[in-house]
Amino acid sequence: MKHFPIFLAVAGRRIVLSGGGDAAMAKLRLLMKTEAHLTVIAAEVADDIRKWEAAGKLRVIPRAMAPGDALCAALFYAANEDNAEDARVSAIAHAEGALVNIVDNLADSQFITPAIVDRDPVTVAIGTEGAAPVLARAIKADLEERLPTSLGVLARIGKTFRHAVDVLPMGRKRRDFWSSFYFGAGPKAFAQHGATGVIPALETLLDERITARQTTGHVDLVGAGPGDPELLTLKARKALDKADVVIHDRLVTGDILELARREAIIIDAGKQGFGPAMQQSDIDALIVQHALDGHHVVRLKAGDPTVFGRLDEELAALDAHGIPYTIVPGITAASAAVAGIGQSLTQRGRNSSVRLITGHDTKGYADHDWTALARKGEVAAIYMGKKSARFIQGRLLMHGADPATPVTIVENVSRADQQIIATTLAELEPTLTQAKLQGPALTFYGLAPRAAQITAQSLKEFA
Repeated sequence: MKHFPIFLAVAGRRIVLSGGGDAAMAKLRLLMKTEAHLTVIAAEVADDIRKWEAAGKLRVIPRAMAPGDALCAALFYAANEDNAEDARVSAIAHAEGALVNIVDNLADSQFITPAIVDRDPVTVAIGTEGAAPVLARAIKADLEERLPTSLGVLARIGKTFRHAVDVLPMGRKRRDFWSSFYFGAGPKAFAQHGATGVIPALETLLDERITARQTTGHVDLVGAGPGDPELLTLKARKALDKADVVIHDRLVTGDILELARREAIIIDAGKQGFGPAMQQSDIDALIVQHALDGHHVVRLKAGDPTVFGRLDEELAALDAHGIPYTIVPGITAASAAVAGIGQSLTQRGRNSSVRLITGHDTKGYADHDWTALARKGEVAAIYMGKKSARFIQGRLLMHGADPATPVTIVENVSRADQQIIATTLAELEPTLTQAKLQGPALTFYGLAPRAAQITAQSLKEFA
């Protein structure tokens, strides 16, 4: 992010613009929506600018800009449509302390003006850092259609009512009140009675919420997928948007946590194999307590919560306290990783089933049916297999597995720094030792990356 989005207070402050042509008028149409004092400086200005001056919307200084013209200005726009003149006036404005924007010159501007959807006081700013103005306009057009024109009226009236709503506790109850107003009672009252009907609707709604019985919260047990936020399900994103509390595991990425509400309490309940970890009983207690406090809780787990996620223990704790919950499945690390190597988990003539296994459990290294796994054509996705690689390798070879069986390790599945390592069962442990993997990794036994498999087959046929 090269430009940090902020909303600058300009009411009663100066905004100065140098230029009087089409570029100047385009900026002025937007700036006249503010409560700033506008000054236009140009030897010649368009007729529309003269009309705006006559209407008292701005002041015109009919000459070229000179030192002192930008003093006390919050913002300055250079819109002369002449590179040399824009550079000259920008230097003056810089020296006099104004933030400077040069129209159509992103590199030399201190700030940019985004595309804006105006439902005053609700304002949506859309920026692409100058990379794709067409995309910004398309998003603006879409939002213009989605946001009703009454939204601004409802927001202005709602703002006057905010102190009255302070009687409701922070969090879910207060948020539910405003959600009911903006998306239910408010638009309905406005449609039926106009602006005069909105305050009575607010008062009625507040009375209902004050007298309503305190309810238990709700828990969403959400699969965060393998790491790429674009692989989150729509239902998972909606859950994060509603959450008062997010309790996440160690493998949930920062990019996904960024999608949670800014006001949400974020709790790291991470566990680490063979390392420090929060006890499962403590996690259960956290989830239960926040739900009993009336919060909307999201228990966020990497991948899918039903795969090696201790889901049953958390559900038992919720059932014991009568807390309602929803399970939101996610894309498993195995599904994302196998897509990354261009393979399928099952294949006719090779394997009709696939095993999802773990390299270790709460008691240490996990034991499995090694004889069955060692058979030719078997495929397994091994979770938490980095530190147990030597144990897994030894058990499989001991039970007759072919040392040449392909093995693929995928580190940081689906993320920008994903790494794919192809090896064989015989070389598994030394390969992992040499690779020195730092991120979470998933191991595929019996699968090679598609490109490597095709190359191996070609060499075999050639031989």
